[in-house]
Amino acid sequence: MNLEPSPRTRDLLDRLQAFMATHVYPAEQAILDEAMNQPDDFRQWQPLTTLEMLKEKAKAAGLWNLFLPDSEHGAGLTNLEYAPLAEMMGRSYWAPEVFNCDAPNTGNMETLVRYGSLEQQERWLRPLLAGKIRSAYAMTEPDTASSDATNIRMTMRVEGDELVIAGRKWWTSGAGDPRCEILIVMGLTDPDGEDRHRRQSMVLVPTDTPGVRIRRYLPIIGVSDSPHGHMEVVFDDVRVPLSNVLLGVGRGFEIAQGRLGPGRIHHCMRMIGIAERALERICRRLSSRTTFGTRIADQSLWRWRIAEVRCRIEQARLLTLKTAWMMDTVGNKAARAEIAMIKIVAPRLATEVVDMAIQAFGGGGFADGAMTMAYIYARTTCVADGPDEVHANQLARFELGRWSGDGADTGGWSDVIVTQGRDYEVAA
Repeated sequence: MNLEPSPRTRDLLDRLQAFMATHVYPAEQAILDEAMNQPDDFRQWQPLTTLEMLKEKAKAAGLWNLFLPDSEHGAGLTNLEYAPLAEMMGRSYWAPEVFNCDAPNTGNMETLVRYGSLEQQERWLRPLLAGKIRSAYAMTEPDTASSDATNIRMTMRVEGDELVIAGRKWWTSGAGDPRCEILIVMGLTDPDGEDRHRRQSMVLVPTDTPGVRIRRYLPIIGVSDSPHGHMEVVFDDVRVPLSNVLLGVGRGFEIAQGRLGPGRIHHCMRMIGIAERALERICRRLSSRTTFGTRIADQSLWRWRIAEVRCRIEQARLLTLKTAWMMDTVGNKAARAEIAMIKIVAPRLATEVVDMAIQAFGGGGFADGAMTMAYIYARTTCVADGPDEVHANQLARFELGRWSGDGADTGGWSDVIVTQGRDYEVAA
């Protein structure tokens, strides 16, 4: 397992780092001010002009759509090659969108690449890749534990050559953007099917379809996150053609599993960037402040905290890279235990380090907009794409299965070494 960045990654990383320093960091306050000054009525939200100007610069610099592996549509980087780039983007809340590498659009574009028909790709993938439109992913529901897709209750009944969709979704991130033209929606097409993993379908629903209504936006810790927004969306007998179904009726769960693996690790890559920048800000702050004649950086308590955070960041980065390597070499299914591990570790790490940075800045930490958005992103990622408890439960089940003889072996590290054709195995 070689975790060294490839020459192409090194080149892109150097260019990305220079772009961030020259364009993104200096623009953060202007972007935040514009976002905070959006109208209270979400129907009047508008794209952020500063952010849009940065996107044009990123396109011109060749730093666009870096996330797509094994595809002629993107940079063609592996997950392992993309990891350092996503980490660099994670240092600023707005940076992933600058490079068209932000959620949920990346996951939606990957879904269309993997599972969309040529017609669906032409209609929706191309404008998403060009940054001309935006998208949202509607899975979470307010009245059920929808972190398990088999619990979803939204109905999608087949009537002739149409699907009729009825139900309610919330935390549909990105649906507040006035450029959001397409929703990928998951619901039940066969509620009584014997195989509970074949009851769901995923369908493309244009936002201007009659019966689609954004009811309200859901603020996160009091922040609207405009114009992106996290919306509650009502589907009132929405009719779409069966040709809008992705992959086929009854294959929604399968698509969800394929979609969420890369999405989760992309979040985790960005979490490392959040933690790195927060630690950098801690060190700069404590080195420049004195209390009672002594630099705060010389206090043993803060030195212990800094040392511990450095250890934890390195551990999380290595686990992220190992997980990316496994996804590239043995596939997402074989890497499911590692995906669960890093999804637990990285968001918690980022949340705690940003919280420590706020503490280091004292009262000023609460007035720092970039730090606020970093905290919100890190903290919500502990819940998004499956809460920590769900991943921990799954991981424990895998681990117990390895040793209880019930056949639920994860295909763990020793098995991966064998899979890779090595002539040794980790001792039991």
